[in-house]
Amino acid sequence: MKVILRQDFEQLGRIGDVVEVKDGYARNFLIPRQIAYQATESSMRRLEEEKKQHAKRMEKEKRTSEKLAAELEKVSITIQMKVGEEEKLFGSVTSQMIADALKEKRIEIDKRQIELEDSIKALGIYTVPVKLPGGVTGNVKVWVVRE
Repeated sequence: MKVILRQDFEQLGRIGDVVEVKDGYARNFLIPRQIAYQATESSMRRLEEEKKQHAKRMEKEKRTSEKLAAELEKVSITIQMKVGEEEKLFGSVTSQMIADALKEKRIEIDKRQIELEDSIKALGIYTVPVKLPGGVTGNVKVWVVRE
C-alpha cells in the first residue's frame, strides 16, 4: 500500500514522502496514529495544506527560539557549591541546577535542553549551550562560586 507521510518518521522518511509499506502496517499502525494517509489525490491536496501550516508553525517557533537565545546570551547565573581541597567541588553542577537557576530569573528551560558536555566539577566561569526548538542554540554563562 502506498502512503503519504504526515510527519517525519525515522524508519520511513520525511513529511510528504510517498512510501510503499505493507497493508497491515499502514492500516494498523501508521493511519490510526495519524502518521500517514493512504496515497490518494485528495490526501495529496490535504497534505500540501498541512505542509504550509507546518512551515508557518516552524517559522514562528524558530523566531520565538531566536528571541529566547538572545535573552539567554544576556543572562549570567551564579551557582554556589561547597568546595573541598584544591578548589574541587563536592559533587558537580547538573543541568537541573542550571535550569532551576534560570527559572529564578523567569526563564523556563527544560533540563534536557541544557547540553553539558562534561559535568562541571571545579570553580570557574563556564559557557553552557542550550538547545532550543527550531535548531537554535543559545549560550548561558554559568559562574560556579564557593558557598
